[in-house]
Amino acid sequence: MQPIVLAPNMPDTFYRGAGRISALRGLSLPWRPEDWIASTTAQAGHGTDGMTRLAGGSLLADVIAADPLAWLGKEHVARYGANPALLVKLLDAGQRLPLHVHPDRDFATKHLASPYGKTEAWIVLEAEPGAVVHFGFSRDVAADELAGWVRRQDIESMLAATNRVPVAAGDSLLCPAGTPHALGDGILLIELQEPTDLSVILERHGFPLGPGEVTAGLPLDEALNCVLRRACPPERVAALRGQPLIQAIGSLLPEAADPFFVAERVDASTGARLSVGYSVLIVTEGAGAVTPETGSPVLVSRGSTVLIPYAAGLCTLAGAVRGVRCMPAGC
Repeated sequence: MQPIVLAPNMPDTFYRGAGRISALRGLSLPWRPEDWIASTTAQAGHGTDGMTRLAGGSLLADVIAADPLAWLGKEHVARYGANPALLVKLLDAGQRLPLHVHPDRDFATKHLASPYGKTEAWIVLEAEPGAVVHFGFSRDVAADELAGWVRRQDIESMLAATNRVPVAAGDSLLCPAGTPHALGDGILLIELQEPTDLSVILERHGFPLGPGEVTAGLPLDEALNCVLRRACPPERVAALRGQPLIQAIGSLLPEAADPFFVAERVDASTGARLSVGYSVLIVTEGAGAVTPETGSPVLVSRGSTVLIPYAAGLCTLAGAVRGVRCMPAGC
């Protein structure tokens, strides 16, 4: 099996992009805000939208299901079945996103018939001066207070109760499921997440969202039970930061990400050899090739998104390639 350079996969969504994905990939693309990379996950309520199709038109999910050992490896299949257990995105915030929350695995299992929640991590590629994310509540918030804000759409009070966390290019941050958050505008990032599209959107005013889309199909009071309402103090935010992209050695993300996914910086100039395992490579700089253990070099350049099957074996990078490699937990 060869590494596969993927075409963009940009489902429509409810907020704006600013053309940063198109610029990164060097392609003329719609100014949509998300590129779902090697996705076997569908957008909630939208059929197969969001799922990756390979060059012949087949869904990647179906191709993996037909030969999971070759795609994912024996250990992965024993742990997760034919699910890659990972969704990777490029995300371009052309406006501030609404304050929202993703459920954790326990809540998703009990209320949403899903074994996965949606812990996610962000690796910032570009950020305008002064860019921030709203991340966790800065103080404890009572259940009735939160419910009142959401029912009244008191956006000012909700946002005032969050931490405003500055971000810059090269930063990484883990966002555990249950954490209320909103990306500010002016940010391009790589997002790793559990393979679901489950969200509870606290702030719907001004966004084209239907009633069923904001609570994951649950009654509001039930949906709000997935929100972490206790304070997320500065020391907790600091503990969820990873290594800076420009100088990272090993995993970019803090240890708390390890049960969910792994992201590592790769650099062909240091003789990068990619260990055996299913992974997604996003080339952030340069041009060169990815060469599998047995097979031909696959040419890549800045903006390439590359799916590497388990059966590709040990791969090497050549040229001036730098990027981020994303892997499921345990790989």
